[in-house]
Amino acid sequence: MSNAAALPAGRAASRFRRPSALPGFRLTFGITLTYLTLIVLLPLAVLLLRAASVGPAGLWDLITDSRNLAALKTSFGLSLAAAAIDAVFGLLIAWVLTRYRFPGRRIIDALVDLPFALPTAVAGIALASLYAPNGWLGEPLMSLGIKIAYTPLGILVALVFVGLPFCVRTVQPLVAEIDKSSEEAAAILGASRFRAVVTVILPPLIPAMLTGFALAFARAVGEYGSVIFVAGNLPYVSEIAPLLIVIKLEEFNYAGATAIAAVMLLMSFAALLVINLVQDFSRRRFGHV
Repeated sequence: MSNAAALPAGRAASRFRRPSALPGFRLTFGITLTYLTLIVLLPLAVLLLRAASVGPAGLWDLITDSRNLAALKTSFGLSLAAAAIDAVFGLLIAWVLTRYRFPGRRIIDALVDLPFALPTAVAGIALASLYAPNGWLGEPLMSLGIKIAYTPLGILVALVFVGLPFCVRTVQPLVAEIDKSSEEAAAILGASRFRAVVTVILPPLIPAMLTGFALAFARAVGEYGSVIFVAGNLPYVSEIAPLLIVIKLEEFNYAGATAIAAVMLLMSFAALLVINLVQDFSRRRFGHV
């Protein structure tokens, strides 16, 4: 009985430590766990413990505060909208940059990565100057009755700007790998251009689009520098949750700051979990990894 019980455990251990040409599995695995614990898990655990120290009633009061709820709604709602916009236009940009050859293509391809390298404060100042009521784009838009700077719409523009590279770069390699013969076969069989896009082109790209969506959403939720310059930061209107955390800290309201941060952490984790589940389903459904 004991041998039978030990056999599955031995097999499980052998599967865990598969033979490898590279030595040092135990050392590297230990370093990995230690690094993740110190850099990721420990700070998050301290944050949750600090937020729980105020007690369930106090934590609930902080979470349900009207100003806190308005800031969380602004941050997560606009982040989801910005990630969705980036997913659509990121696919279009990736398709154009991969499938077509035109003058200046390399320059445009390099500009896609500009939000990665540009300091967020610089991006915020540039967007605020551009979309301000007297800016190059803000003034003609104001004449049409559209105000962007210092409104939630300005936050959306800033979040779209910082998240776009994620959606482009995750989709671009898969666009390059799509076999053009599949599109030609669909056309020969009488499929319309729209049907060929839906049945041939989009299915292998959906997992990558969801990955870009998740990355853009995660970046947008925590974005601070590029938003505060163009948002207006009006409570209940255009105040984001990261800014509210900074305000709480400046007021020495550490309980309120940690409560908002804990809620953002849990909501971000839940949203990313749902996105990853949908992404995993799409991979199994369409047969693409």
